[in-house]
Amino acid sequence: MDLFDKLANRPSPLGPFTSAGYGYYTFPKLEGPLGPEMKFNGKDMVVWSINDYLGVGSNEKIKQVDAEATAKYSLSAPMGARLMTGNSDEHEALEKELAAFVHKEDAQLLNFGYQGIMSVIHALVDRNDYLIYDELSHACIVDGKQLAMADKSVFKHNDIESFKKQLYRAAAKKKDNSSILVVTEGVFGMTGDLGILPEIIKLKEEVPFRLLVDDAHGFGTLGHDGSGTGTQLECQDGIDVYFGTFAKAVALVGAFVASEPRVIQFLKANVRSQIFAKSLPMPIVVTARERLKMIRQHPEWREKLWSNTLKLREGLIKIGYNVLPSESPVTPVLTQGSTDLCQDIMRIMREEHGIFVSGVAYPVVPKGVVLIRLIPTAAHNDEHIEKTLSAFEAIKGFVEAEASKISA
Repeated sequence: MDLFDKLANRPSPLGPFTSAGYGYYTFPKLEGPLGPEMKFNGKDMVVWSINDYLGVGSNEKIKQVDAEATAKYSLSAPMGARLMTGNSDEHEALEKELAAFVHKEDAQLLNFGYQGIMSVIHALVDRNDYLIYDELSHACIVDGKQLAMADKSVFKHNDIESFKKQLYRAAAKKKDNSSILVVTEGVFGMTGDLGILPEIIKLKEEVPFRLLVDDAHGFGTLGHDGSGTGTQLECQDGIDVYFGTFAKAVALVGAFVASEPRVIQFLKANVRSQIFAKSLPMPIVVTARERLKMIRQHPEWREKLWSNTLKLREGLIKIGYNVLPSESPVTPVLTQGSTDLCQDIMRIMREEHGIFVSGVAYPVVPKGVVLIRLIPTAAHNDEHIEKTLSAFEAIKGFVEAEASKISA
């Protein structure tokens, strides 16, 4: 059978959103300056679907740094992979600053979060090792697991007994040259709950293993200093390999991995997505340094983020919505319903209320469930929150009526 012909019958995990909703439910075009107010299809929107948690992306000083760095270096420099011709003092300075920010000894800068963690997982383990991961891990971890040659096993989401079972199984099977790598997330991006890091780390007393934490949503937002979920849960030292991305709180492309110097030295020589890829452009590195500096200097940004998060969450609960018990700014609203209801909520909110929200339904979540995920940021204000709560209150009767069809 011809490969291209076969693709026509291969289902997408996005289901009906893939083609019928193109440009609206998938691949929508938000236009205008980045921020909580943008345009969609020519209409003004209050946007709750962008991960610019601290409002860094719309900061005027940052925009000036971006422009000056691009004028000075261009987007081409440095050319080549860092291993060959693409290294610079700026790249190395950013690595030191990132390591210090998350309370680790050393760090490696990565071009992308998704590809980066895939390659890190692939590099860390070999065919003699054991890889254990949470079942709700992000797709990048799942794809990294696919690349890894280790023996793999999965534990039920945040279930310590399930984790123990897989850990003890690996310990019983391992040989003298076998190691165990556990991978989980600091914040689970769809539901907003935190990984059970202290409980996992405590089990190191029984079975030796190393812990890799993907803290994409925790970096910059959690902990007294923004250093992430480990700091929030008072167990940062127990995280052996810390992974953070710029795509959320830093509002930029790029990522990093932080650990002991010997581990980072190994990764710099073995992470294939970096060895064989062009170095991050100098303007991105320069502005990343400035953004990290400003995040350190402005703890009030995190305070505003959390103030907005709590106002939004408490308002939704007061109206009567089922808001999952998130421990992060991620605000998931769960209801019974079909894929049609998910589409209807997004459409009505956008067309009738000027509120841009994003949702998922089966097969991303279980059948009969609709999850609307809102992302508060420090750039939102009380007016944005009040307008959004009024919209959710206005559609509540419709949502309940449609949900009752599922339970009937």
